[in-house]
Amino acid sequence: MAVTPITDREAGSEEPVSAAGYRAAIVGTGFMGRVHARAVQVAGGRVVGAVGSSPERAAAAQGELQADAVYANLDQLLDRDDVDIVHVCTPNHLHEPVVLAALAAGKHVVCEKPLATSTPAAEAMTAAAREAGRVAAVPFVYRFHPMVREARERVRAGEVGTIFVAHGSYLQDWLLHPTDDNWRVDPHLGGPTRAFGDIGSHWCDLMEFVTGERIARLSAQSSTVNKLRGVETLRDVTTEDVVIVQFATGSGAIGSVVVSQVSAGRKNRLLLEVSGSRGSLAFDQENPEQLWWGGRERSSQLVRDPETLSSPAARYARVPAGHPQGYQDCFDAFVADTQEAIGGDVPDGLPTFDDGLRAARLAEAVMTSAREREWVEVPE
Repeated sequence: MAVTPITDREAGSEEPVSAAGYRAAIVGTGFMGRVHARAVQVAGGRVVGAVGSSPERAAAAQGELQADAVYANLDQLLDRDDVDIVHVCTPNHLHEPVVLAALAAGKHVVCEKPLATSTPAAEAMTAAAREAGRVAAVPFVYRFHPMVREARERVRAGEVGTIFVAHGSYLQDWLLHPTDDNWRVDPHLGGPTRAFGDIGSHWCDLMEFVTGERIARLSAQSSTVNKLRGVETLRDVTTEDVVIVQFATGSGAIGSVVVSQVSAGRKNRLLLEVSGSRGSLAFDQENPEQLWWGGRERSSQLVRDPETLSSPAARYARVPAGHPQGYQDCFDAFVADTQEAIGGDVPDGLPTFDDGLRAARLAEAVMTSAREREWVEVPE
């Protein structure tokens, strides 16, 4: 298939991102590619090019991505002078080669999580980004809910006190039935861990981000509920449907999390609750406009109101109270902060490849613990 023609308006430019805006390339044209593309446009950027799993899929997605052009392969896309940043939205096994190629071409990178399918690969990608001196971000986007930022600020201010326990869950049901299938189930495409690598990593990142605590050691159990999957042809499944992790942090707090992709009726229920010597807080991603705040004398629901939130939280409250914000708003804020980082002003809390590497190390510890049935230390 021929490369889509580029008009004069779209031709290559040597302008830096600060002058020309946020000029992004999208690699991967599925659901996540569309989410990234919308966020780029909200940030005032352009999707100057896209590559799909095939030229035909890229061409079919061009309109929805609002991409200036689509390309037959990655090399053609990376040859463009006017690509500032590459958004990698491919299946997990392709993250490493695409990221390394983009960095070698001098591009900034956003890579979907999990960063890689192994810790050594995540280490290599993180080192390459550091050596290249490029911005390299991972969309742990739940950090960008205003009420998550409010929770973090209250912990930082000492309002929770000494943290004793952190617990919660991340529950979905999209793989409940044996006939439910997806490339993530295949370890050759998604990696050796699925439920934890895909969504458990989000919960752990959120817990560590809000509390400032780091998981030092953990014990995990995992279960593959549907050992055969498929519609016409059944195949063996080795990746997990459910994981339960208990952990201890470096300061001595303890906690647990239940991660499931087979919990009927739960669509995307990420719940984090933290308790300390002075108070407790809880955030539910499916009700992101509120933060539960608990005390011995009184408990309450805090609402997302930019007039009353702390300034770090109000920064992400884009509309007045009573006008709900959600998942896409988090992505929009993440891309806006990535754009600021490219311009030289790195916002507090921007998740980088270091955070993606941290998630890879946690995932490896979870897999080791579940396999060997013992507590495992988590390397820093």
